[in-house]
Amino acid sequence: MPSNQPNILFILADDLGWGDVGYHSSEIRTPNIDRLVEDGIELDQHYVCPMCTPTRVSLMTGRHPGRFGKGATVPSNPPVLPDGYQTLASVLRANGYDTGLFGKWHLGSSPAYGPNHFGFNTSYGSLAGGVDPYNHRYKRGEYSVTWHRNGVLEEEQGHVTDLILNHAVSWIKTREQPWFCYVPFTAVHVPVKAPQPWVDRYAGVTFDDDPLKDQSFKKYAGYASHMDYAVGQLIETLYRLCQRENTIIIFSSDNGAISSCPIHGTDQYPGWQEASPRLGSNAPLRGQKAQLYEGGIRTPTVISWLEGLNPGRCAMPMHIADWMPMLTHLLECTMDHDPQWDGIDVWPHIEQHESQAPDRRLFWNFRGKDYALREAGWKLILKEGTTPELYHIDKDPYETTDLAVAHPDIVQRLSTLIDEEKTLDGTSERPDAGQADPATGESPAGSSVS
Repeated sequence: MPSNQPNILFILADDLGWGDVGYHSSEIRTPNIDRLVEDGIELDQHYVCPMCTPTRVSLMTGRHPGRFGKGATVPSNPPVLPDGYQTLASVLRANGYDTGLFGKWHLGSSPAYGPNHFGFNTSYGSLAGGVDPYNHRYKRGEYSVTWHRNGVLEEEQGHVTDLILNHAVSWIKTREQPWFCYVPFTAVHVPVKAPQPWVDRYAGVTFDDDPLKDQSFKKYAGYASHMDYAVGQLIETLYRLCQRENTIIIFSSDNGAISSCPIHGTDQYPGWQEASPRLGSNAPLRGQKAQLYEGGIRTPTVISWLEGLNPGRCAMPMHIADWMPMLTHLLECTMDHDPQWDGIDVWPHIEQHESQAPDRRLFWNFRGKDYALREAGWKLILKEGTTPELYHIDKDPYETTDLAVAHPDIVQRLSTLIDEEKTLDGTSERPDAGQADPATGESPAGSSVS
């Protein structure tokens, strides 16, 4: 490892699908993300969780979200982490890093449970989930007013993507020690609103014969390209500061895209809203956000470190819970206590551009009633009220052929492993978690909006 501690820039898109980036042959223009892939290592089998809060829990803790109770397995406004819990940010801060978050938190929508209480020296953006890009309001209700600076709610004019970018850049420019900058954009989450110049970049293209779907997708494409521009500006800032070489840059998305959103989904947000009959794509993967198929949990991801990694591609299956063990081991961080990670240190595998998975399992608990487990090439999905589904992902990555009937022995073995994982769920649940039903503070179960 280089003698100086590398900076870490972790960029997380919101609802950006597998098929929404240029390097996956999308019609959406994402030149900066594509260039990051050229300069880095494409992580071809990077898994997240089906929705926003669970993914963010795993990133911050290195653990599966179910370990913190059912409230962490769904989009949640009540807090999900125990007070004082050791996070990626708090460990890095204890080991000499300045820490900043700019964007969407969604691990506790009250200022009392915001990022500053879990390891971030500086925080700015939405305490809750996705917001209207211009009025910065979350869904109608207790947490609609959510835009904050260090836990203090405030009003501010401007497009959400520009505000997040500008505050992150200003913060990076003024750091005097190694830093961890977490930038969870709210793009391309509904409501989809991009500055008109970004939409106009697609004015000469027809994406759909249906004029309403065509216009809807142009707005979505503009929103994604606007975010891609912000990614490029963050990287350009590093070049100008002569910090690009020794900054680890990670880009990913919190879950797969949704294909459309009706008006009863967008009008939960204050302000003038409209339906979005065509949105993102996870093609050629099956499924979408809020589902355990590949399209819901496998997202475009890249890591780039010019000083420490040679460009390439790593097809080894990994999980967003791996980032905390990997980064803390790489940086030789000391810990307050022994961690209970579900993720593993995948650095040696990424460094060698490996395609074979280590001996491990990947586990998903979604809503406390739907489960999935991948071990080696096999993936089992258990959804409440349905029969088991079994796929061989190595041979059938698009999940076209259900093999559950043909291989009952494998279904039984993987079901037993799911039961073993379920015994660990709830072991770090907040003492007050049962005082509120997290599902009532967010979308109804089964909704694709969070």
